[in-house]
Amino acid sequence: MKLRIEDNTLRLRLSEEEVAQFARAGRVAAAVPLAPGPDGQLTYALQLTDDDSTAAAQALRVAYTPGSLSVLVPAALAQAWLEPAEISLAGTVDMTDGQELRILVEKDLGCRH
Repeated sequence: MKLRIEDNTLRLRLSEEEVAQFARAGRVAAAVPLAPGPDGQLTYALQLTDDDSTAAAQALRVAYTPGSLSVLVPAALAQAWLEPAEISLAGTVDMTDGQELRILVEKDLGCRH
């Protein structure tokens, strides 16, 4: 899984195998070592959520704790994205000071002939 952060945009690109893992397990994660020691890595994940009870729960969200970043996908959005014709999920999250975080999750399926 590829992670790209630029300005106020967070982008995840998943390989075909990672998309299949997300479909099976509801989660796919990767880690980047940033410093020596057990606390010196950043783990990032795409995580299925089953809280579809409110309008806010129908949107992509982000969960962040030091060393861990997760993009949370409601079940209804995930189900639609897992269809073969759907390539990306996009959304925005309101942050403090009136800023927005743009989120893009894409299938990185390469060229198909």
